[in-house]
Amino acid sequence: MSGSDSLARGVPPGRPGTLHARTVSDDLTAPPRPGLTIRFGRGEKPDTQLAVGVDDRRVSRRHGELTYREGHWWLRNTGQQLLRLPRGLMMHASSEPIPLATGYTPLFVKGSGHREHLVELYVADHDDRGPVAHRREETVQPQRWALNEDERLLLVVLGRQYLEYEPDPRPLTYGRAAEQLAHLRPDANWNVRRIEYRVELVRHRLHRTGFKYPLVHDNPEERPSDNGLLHNLLRGLVESTTLVPPDLDLLDEFGPPDPS
Repeated sequence: MSGSDSLARGVPPGRPGTLHARTVSDDLTAPPRPGLTIRFGRGEKPDTQLAVGVDDRRVSRRHGELTYREGHWWLRNTGQQLLRLPRGLMMHASSEPIPLATGYTPLFVKGSGHREHLVELYVADHDDRGPVAHRREETVQPQRWALNEDERLLLVVLGRQYLEYEPDPRPLTYGRAAEQLAHLRPDANWNVRRIEYRVELVRHRLHRTGFKYPLVHDNPEERPSDNGLLHNLLRGLVESTTLVPPDLDLLDEFGPPDPS
């Protein structure tokens, strides 16, 4: 289950602030009544109103709660494990409650090992029309960024680990990239200084387009070749499918990657 349509499908329009919640094993709808609290976890009703992770002892019986006050549903972690929200936000039991935005919010409860238990939350807005069918409409394409031939080759060389979907990818060093590019394009005069310059141009150009991740330093005196910003660039280009695995064909003539 993912995406707003997965929860909105079959949900009738509610008055503003109505909460719809769903897990693998349970679902509920709650009115926006001041002081109302909805508890979720692996406990049983009526102590816990929304069941999640019922077969996972790492999930607390009362792992979290949603309370309606001041015109919002406020989320609080009351469990032993973390809660994970979009954009990398984590909540500990000591974290301050946060208000849910209207619309769809996926919430993940950390469980045993690599398990995470999804809680889908949907808060009705003032102009909420309930479920809207989009099945016959054109699929919305991901935002992709234009790269010229040299930029694509350079970024594929630097981002091979990202395009192979390795679990913890890191950019190739500029020195190793210069060696590979010298083999692939011996007449193009690639060197570390030119690589740094071209990467900086791409970062600044995409930064002005609303790129998903930070691409420039707040402090302009920082080194332009910062590895964290290059990581952001490569991650965003791969996630947006601007760079895709077939681009690795550009490296075929170079042979397998250096195991070091």
